[in-house]
Amino acid sequence: MGDLNSPAVRRRDLLGLSTVAMAGGVALAACGAPARTATAGAGAGATSPAPSSPGRESEVPVTPPEDLMREHGVLKRILLIYRNGIRRIDGGEQVPAQPLNAGARIIRDFIEEYHEHLEEQYVFPRLRKAGKLTDTVSVLQLQHRRGRVLTSRILEATAPSKVPDARGRRALVTDMAAFIRMYEPHEAREDTVVFPAFRDVVPPKEFLELGEVFEDEEHRRFGANGFAGVVDHVADIEKTLGIYDLAQFTPRV
Repeated sequence: MGDLNSPAVRRRDLLGLSTVAMAGGVALAACGAPARTATAGAGAGATSPAPSSPGRESEVPVTPPEDLMREHGVLKRILLIYRNGIRRIDGGEQVPAQPLNAGARIIRDFIEEYHEHLEEQYVFPRLRKAGKLTDTVSVLQLQHRRGRVLTSRILEATAPSKVPDARGRRALVTDMAAFIRMYEPHEAREDTVVFPAFRDVVPPKEFLELGEVFEDEEHRRFGANGFAGVVDHVADIEKTLGIYDLAQFTPRV
């Protein structure tokens, strides 16, 4: 993605409609993207321009913890994609390399190079300065580093030129399983402990200003659709694997 080396993932690549490498990136929208707000009746990830008409007071800004927590929802959906890949490989099916590679690229571009960047630049330093959760923050940052190693290996194992042998298939399963095992408690601890503590240590005015900073960075990196566009890309991957329909996960009791 230009000078930031973090390309947004293209939907046509997720669906296998292009042979262009996903690492090629896409053009981003201009920096003056519309402001993101939560409005009555709007869906998750909805965006709306800052209005010049009456009714502005009805808008509720998306706060930094809300922003980070819904990005964790993207991560959770990629973990489900990894689980599906593990199930297929363990069942003797062909490695679903393209969907797994597309999911790993979203992890690299949206989670590691954007979401975790925000945590490491704005959340963790403020907690350390306040003397809160310092041991937890150190573990989380180590897990970020380890996660990037695993993502690099998953990307390499699922590259278009790769045809993994039995040993390669097992290594891919091991790496995806390790990623899942680490990030499920990682994101849960952030949502329930780290982000509430972050809110406590940041003054209200600065807290609201950080919401704007997060939003500007999101649109600068991922264009006008921002978070909603990334969610669409995840849905495309789920559809190629047959795991998009939410009803299929409802147990029979």
